[in-house]
Amino acid sequence: MIRHLPNAISVLRGLSVVPLAVLWALDAYAYAFFVALLAGLSDLLDGWLAKRFGWVTPAGAWLDPIADKLFVVVCFAMLALNGLAPHWLLWLIIARDAILLLGSLAWHWFLAPLEVQPRRLGKLTTFLEVLTLLVVLANAASWDVALVYVQIGIALVALATVASSIDYVWHWAYKAHRKKWSPSE
Repeated sequence: MIRHLPNAISVLRGLSVVPLAVLWALDAYAYAFFVALLAGLSDLLDGWLAKRFGWVTPAGAWLDPIADKLFVVVCFAMLALNGLAPHWLLWLIIARDAILLLGSLAWHWFLAPLEVQPRRLGKLTTFLEVLTLLVVLANAASWDVALVYVQIGIALVALATVASSIDYVWHWAYKAHRKKWSPSE
């Protein structure tokens, strides 16, 4: 039972978008900041627990990235809808996730069962997304955060999102090419 703790943490991270949406609706950005911080830290915690204690499960390999995607997309949608982040950034994030989803499905349907393999650039992108979310929320909460930090965060998220998309496409296209010529792999 305890070996499923990382999976439960991932599920809770995904569900954290509900209280975040309520807090956003109430313009309670300071409270939203702390909920988002806990959700961001939970991503580190579930991964550490799974690796440290050998609690890695096939379900967890899927739950963690799904929770991350849900959390990030919903949060950036709420930021965009509230005018706290540009709409184009939301669409860029959604486009990246759509590319990953469609590529994963294509691999699974046409080549072989998919094993979720996070890439370092993908992890960096998620980290930058959460960090930028926190900076934007701190700014919205009227804490002493210069607008330039929000702008830098948005720029870094955009660059990392594009770079990560290219990295995933390149990596999986290369693997597909190798698999095509070496069916036993």
